[in-house]
Amino acid sequence: MAGTINKIINLAGNMGWRYISFRLRYELLRRSGLLKSKFPKAPPFKQYITLADWKKQNAVFFFKDRESLAIEKDPQPELKTTYNNIRQGKLLLFNSVLTELGKDYDWVTNPDSDFKYDIKKHWTEIPDYSKEAGDIKFVWEKSRFSYLYDIIRYDHHFGEDCAEFVFSEIMSWIKSNPVNCGPNYRCSQEMSLRVLNWTFALHYYRNSTFLTEEVFNQVQYAIYWHMHHVYKNIDFSRIAVRNNHAITETLALYLAGIFYPTLPGAETWKTEGKKWFEEEIAYQVYDDGTFLQFSMNYHRIVVQLLTWGITLSEKNGEKFTATVYKHAASSLMFLRTCMADENGWLPNYGANDGALFFKLNNAHFRDYRPQLQAFAAVLKIDIHVGPCEDMAWYGIQKEPDIIQIKHDTYSFPKGGYYIIRERDTITFIKCGGYKDRPSHADNLHLDVWHKGENILLDAGSYKYNTDEQTMRYFNGTHAHNTVMLNSKDQMLKGGRFIWYYWPKCIEARLEERDSDFMFTGTINAFRYIGRKIHHRRVIVKQKGRPVWEIRDEVIGAPKSMLLKQIWHLPLVLKNKVTITAKDAQGNELQPEVHDGWNSPLYGQKEKTKEIVFSDKQKKVETVIKVDA
Repeated sequence: MAGTINKIINLAGNMGWRYISFRLRYELLRRSGLLKSKFPKAPPFKQYITLADWKKQNAVFFFKDRESLAIEKDPQPELKTTYNNIRQGKLLLFNSVLTELGKDYDWVTNPDSDFKYDIKKHWTEIPDYSKEAGDIKFVWEKSRFSYLYDIIRYDHHFGEDCAEFVFSEIMSWIKSNPVNCGPNYRCSQEMSLRVLNWTFALHYYRNSTFLTEEVFNQVQYAIYWHMHHVYKNIDFSRIAVRNNHAITETLALYLAGIFYPTLPGAETWKTEGKKWFEEEIAYQVYDDGTFLQFSMNYHRIVVQLLTWGITLSEKNGEKFTATVYKHAASSLMFLRTCMADENGWLPNYGANDGALFFKLNNAHFRDYRPQLQAFAAVLKIDIHVGPCEDMAWYGIQKEPDIIQIKHDTYSFPKGGYYIIRERDTITFIKCGGYKDRPSHADNLHLDVWHKGENILLDAGSYKYNTDEQTMRYFNGTHAHNTVMLNSKDQMLKGGRFIWYYWPKCIEARLEERDSDFMFTGTINAFRYIGRKIHHRRVIVKQKGRPVWEIRDEVIGAPKSMLLKQIWHLPLVLKNKVTITAKDAQGNELQPEVHDGWNSPLYGQKEKTKEIVFSDKQKKVETVIKVDA
């Protein structure tokens, strides 16, 4: 009982009583059925705007229509293969797993578990997590309609009109998903993205004969009830979740107000959505450009949303606050600093669900260059990473003010990141405290890149709903290049996305010396084991050589516990890397070598080489060398 009370007190201290009280109230409304009254099931059809009137509106999109689009055609075989797969009912889920859904997919069956959701149930009766149903994201993925960008790009580059297929897909979804029923009304972010993606298709095919009055009637009806739902449920995202969901939803409200101004409530959506979006960017993106979700991929999501928001607001004669632009530019600098020049990849750091909302290029999912280049152009900057199709779709051009990322040290103390960039290496270090909820127990993680290859890697996320042991591995300290006590994580795991006893940052300093760079970091971790346990890590990177010296020490831990220092190497590089370690007396430590796991993309996992050094005195000195 005392342990439960302590957890509640710790959770309240971490998240705040506003969060606790809201969650309790929201759950009471949901379980009592009172929440349903805000979200009517399958309301009767009503026409809010005609197709002709919608076309007469003055709102300006990225482009006028399919016929006036001035993008150089580049019919790549890869794009044709992707399109043909879609037509055959195969979809690349999470930009990772090519999955057979079938040409007549019902939109509510989980292809990973074969579980079929009850489409008659109100969305409040659909659980996010169910062992029987499996990962609900497998159902949401196609319903997000991000695959429309592959179809539209194929249409443009190959000159084949795909309007009939696109609208048949949208109509199939609308007919199969009664308003506020089933799994696809469970998440307001997914609904927001669906509206944005449908809006892109409506503008591209605005002159198509397949965009009939009947089709548009159904689309405008669905869009209205989507945004009605998002607006009525916005407090859940802004209080209980407060991450990229809230940014997506507030932006969608603002843009829906611009592009569908005659829908009931649209003016309120636009006004409130814009204000809330500005507030979320100001809060969620820290002053140094880092992001409160501590995730590279989720940060890229914010970059894409900012690209849409800034571009479309300015095209329609509006601007966001100066804080939005300031935090946007800082975000660009942070992500560009972490990016490998050779391939555009970043550390697979933090939660990664495979999301890439608006894919307008053929680049690999892990390649951030297209999105960052487009974002930079919106901000009237050029980060100089090469041609970018995204920019053409957004109707923006490069600017001459080029950002050069120098060989230097970079510190981002708000988010807790420290980076050493040299000609052939990137040394990425996480060391921070938390004012916002962490997703992985990864403090003092070290990520190393050499000539574009990830030598010491973060294991990624794999899946958000799988067996408990697998989730604990990927979310926990074990999957990161840092230190455990016995098999204990730095924090105490709670349910799903909850951690108790967040580490506190005591010290973090990165400096350049004559022949090397030195990082010194200390955190107060393992606080559920002992309140005064400190993990101190010193990293020395030799200048111009792929050599790293790491000194780990844990102070204040029980004498019976072992310090376990963990390193993760990809199997393809295991013979290029040498790792040796000694204890405090200079005695060589023998490593334990295990099979570890790496999830380079959501839903995928592959074996890695896991090297563990253990020491009862809790002091380990390690040298890591890469065969240049």
